[in-house]
Amino acid sequence: MGNLKNKVAIVTGAGRGIGREIALLLAKEGAKVVVNDLGGAADGNGNDTKIADEVVNEIRELGGEAIANYQSVSDFESASSIVEAALNQFNRLDIVVNNAGILRDRMIFKMSEEEWDAVISVHLKGTFNMTRAAAPIFKEQKSGRFINFTSTSGLIGNVGQANYAAAKLGIAGLTKATALDMARYHVTANAISPFAWSRLIGSIPTESDSEKARVDNLKKMSPAHIAPLVAFLASEEAADVSGQIFGVRGKEIIVFSQPRPVRSVYDAEGWSVDKLSAIKSSLQSSFTPLEVSADVFPYPPLV
Repeated sequence: MGNLKNKVAIVTGAGRGIGREIALLLAKEGAKVVVNDLGGAADGNGNDTKIADEVVNEIRELGGEAIANYQSVSDFESASSIVEAALNQFNRLDIVVNNAGILRDRMIFKMSEEEWDAVISVHLKGTFNMTRAAAPIFKEQKSGRFINFTSTSGLIGNVGQANYAAAKLGIAGLTKATALDMARYHVTANAISPFAWSRLIGSIPTESDSEKARVDNLKKMSPAHIAPLVAFLASEEAADVSGQIFGVRGKEIIVFSQPRPVRSVYDAEGWSVDKLSAIKSSLQSSFTPLEVSADVFPYPPLV
């Protein structure tokens, strides 16, 4: 314990689930924590300030230091205010954990513009807003940690989550770009794809046997399993780890591959539709299967 002594962290979406567990562990490791949570429902509606307050009280009861913040990461100016709150209270900032999120699941042929915009705004724009607000501070002090949250919904695929998948795959790209832009300033950026039961996935349908089995497996995976990897990535021990995508599935930690060329073909005279049709079968062995997360992770979680 004490790996984060004298560090200051912002954890967004820290009132419940994964964010709460992260905030508590960072505090146990010695960090001073800004517990940011709008206090909304899973779809982002509502505002209950006691959600963040309760986590702050837990941290203080453990002997740690924390303050609550209730602003929305989806607003650019509010994100700057969240960072300012850390600086005003604790005089520095070292760690930003971009965990806040909502769900508005819908099949692509039924999804509304509002459902699309709401999810993109909280997840992708919110992660950018917080990153943009903290990056100049990290650049100036030549240190800092960004820990973002992606999902297999974007990395692999899931049905009925076009907005969520797009946002989460966008966060993977944003994380890599941040890691590249900030590397010369000794600032790291990594992404985590969590597997854990939380209110955000509590609405998964359980009509078929396979869906019921999937939900039963998810219920075995605690949000507390995610927090140790976050605390490690926030520490000095992870100073040389950046631009990576990790997964946490129960007690299993995964390193995800990132897109790289797997096959190429060349024609000196250039390609035509007929030529491409002729060589299609030779390329298909290198195609990525149209899978969902459960196809790639068919085995029970290691808990």
